[in-house]
Amino acid sequence: MELGQAFGSVLKSKRQAAGLTQEELAFQASLHTTSISYFERGLRQPTLHTVFLLSKVLDLKASDMVGEVEDRKPVILTSDFH
Repeated sequence: MELGQAFGSVLKSKRQAAGLTQEELAFQASLHTTSISYFERGLRQPTLHTVFLLSKVLDLKASDMVGEVEDRKPVILTSDFH
């Protein structure tokens, strides 16, 4: 699993656990619904600022969210940093 996919998987599970739709999460985080969809499918990766916004809405510490991504041992490609 690549980094974007790992983050997307964690985001989706946390969003569902919070009982939020993609639209509700996007609204509360002041993001576009398409962004949430892209993040969850691993097509885009959020900025650090966005990780904090999402974590706040989901009532999580950003470090806990990142820790769960890390626990999935994602493959990190050099293209992830462009």
